Order: sequence, then C-alpha cells, then structure tokens
Amino acid sequence: MDTINQEIINAYEVIKEGGIILYPTDTVWGIGCDATNPEAVAKIYKLKQRAETQSMIVLMNGEKMMYNVFKNIPEVAWQILDLSEKPTTLILDDARNVAHNVISADKSLGVRLVKEPFCYKLMERMKKPLVSTSANISGQPTPMSFKEISPEIINGVDYVVKLNQDKVAGKPSTIIKLTNDSQVKIIRK
Repeated sequence: MDTINQEIINAYEVIKEGGIILYPTDTVWGIGCDATNPEAVAKIYKLKQRAETQSMIVLMNGEKMMYNVFKNIPEVAWQILDLSEKPTTLILDDARNVAHNVISADKSLGVRLVKEPFCYKLMERMKKPLVSTSANISGQPTPMSFKEISPEIINGVDYVVKLNQDKVAGKPSTIIKLTNDSQVKIIRK
C-alpha cells in the first residue's frame, strides 16, 4: 500500500474515535477533526488556547457535502469558486449538520472545497467535513512549514500525518463572506 493511502487509514482511525490530527492541506498545516463531533472540536479549541467564539473553517470535498451543510448556497458562491485561482474560503449563512461549536454565533460557517489528494480522500472515507485551523497557538504566527510548528501543537494532537513534512506551505486562503441576501465582503485577500 502506498504512503498516502496508509496515512488516510491512520488519520481516519484516529478521527473516527474522536481524535484530532495535524495534517497538510492545500494551504498551510492544519489541526483537524470530524466537523460533526463537538467533543473533538472542543479539543482543538483547548489545544489552540482559542475562545470558542472564534470560529474555525471546515474543509469539504464536493457539492454534495456542501449541500448537506448549507440548504441555500448563493449562485455567486459557485462562480467565485470556479474563478478562484487560489484556495478560497467562503463564509456562508445557516450552517447545519455540523458540530454546534464550529458554527459562528451568527450561524455562519467558513468552508473551503479542496482537491488536495490527502484531504479529499480522507473526507471521502469519513463521509463528513473536516475541521481545518492553522497549526499554532491562538495569537501566534501561522507556521509556513512543518518544522515551524511548535512542540506543544505536535505533542497535543492524537496523530501527525507523515506526508509533505519537508514542503513549505502555500499562503492562507482568501476569505470571502457571502450572505443569503447576496452581500459580499472580502475578509482576507
């Protein structure tokens, strides 16, 4: 079995039991868990020393998963995703079917569709979205490579994915908030 498939199995087993993982994404290294498991989400907030009022984003691997979490997705969302040249996180209204503590107070949720093979295949196996938050203590700089991740984070997760540890990360994603009444606000370019 090749390394990526073995790592997907290993990460899945940990996530299935409510654990949290440290893993490479299409942007920076992330801390993640099953986005439908509130206890696992709470572990990430605790590890990052982050207030639960500061929401995290959720990765998804396709339209079906998006519609399971959002009943209404503005048409402009699909246009933005189609035209984006770099990873783009959309904050959409009225999230459902995910852990309550991953949804913002205003009922919105940040989501990013990923094609990166590890993340995509892991979610295919999970059949659920994956929490993704930068691999740092809240308020500290976002690590741009695996070697910049603090020992506190590495030792605080249940599993570290053994892929792309020598690769420098891409930039954090663009973040755009879209409301159901078609308001568009760029949060991060």
